[in-house]
Amino acid sequence: MEVILVPGLWLTASSWDPVLPALREAGHTPVPLTLPGVGGTAAETADIIMDDWVAAVAAEIDRHEGPVGLVGHSGGGNVVWGAAAARPDRVARVVFVDTVPPAPGREVSEFDVVDGVVPFPGWDFFDAPDTADLDADTRAATAPLTRSIPAQAPTSPVTLDDDRRFGVPVTLLMGSLDEAALRAELARWGPYAEEFAAIDDATVVRLGTGHWPQFSAPAALARALVEAFAEDAPREDAPA
Repeated sequence: MEVILVPGLWLTASSWDPVLPALREAGHTPVPLTLPGVGGTAAETADIIMDDWVAAVAAEIDRHEGPVGLVGHSGGGNVVWGAAAARPDRVARVVFVDTVPPAPGREVSEFDVVDGVVPFPGWDFFDAPDTADLDADTRAATAPLTRSIPAQAPTSPVTLDDDRRFGVPVTLLMGSLDEAALRAELARWGPYAEEFAAIDDATVVRLGTGHWPQFSAPAALARALVEAFAEDAPREDAPA
């Protein structure tokens, strides 16, 4: 099965490199994406909003035959959930990596805009629990891989206008939260809790990592991705 991997903010397709071999070995065809405008100038990216990112993933879905898997890390979760709503009959499963399905009309977050784009703010910007498992060498190696993002992308709402998205199976690979802790957290988030509760088939897996497991624990993330899609991949002995 084709598995489309959408990076979080400031990351490109290369951020998925550590997990690609395991997906291939499991019989999948990974398709890592770099979203439109990432690394571009203000003039090139001024009009790009979240729904443009969603449209790019929907277009990628359309390039493949049969059901596809979607993976979204962090802010990429908004993108893949929007794509699932846009193509609910084409998505076998959505996997969220340390993020949750957004509620309709919600945004990722607001960050400082510099010269018309949002630059990577540096690892020290983030909460300690999110980066605790990123050692100095990993931070030094990964920070140069980041790119600026379009100014409007993280603050523009995601469009979710097809309730058939709730029938798409979902797996949440959470860094530090198990299912009970996640549900307790969501209970304080209003519409996010309602969105999650409406999903017919949702599985929560605790990875025991920070927010960037593709950098801090790639082997564990790769195993979890393979397991998440194991039931969705067509079997060679399945009837035609």
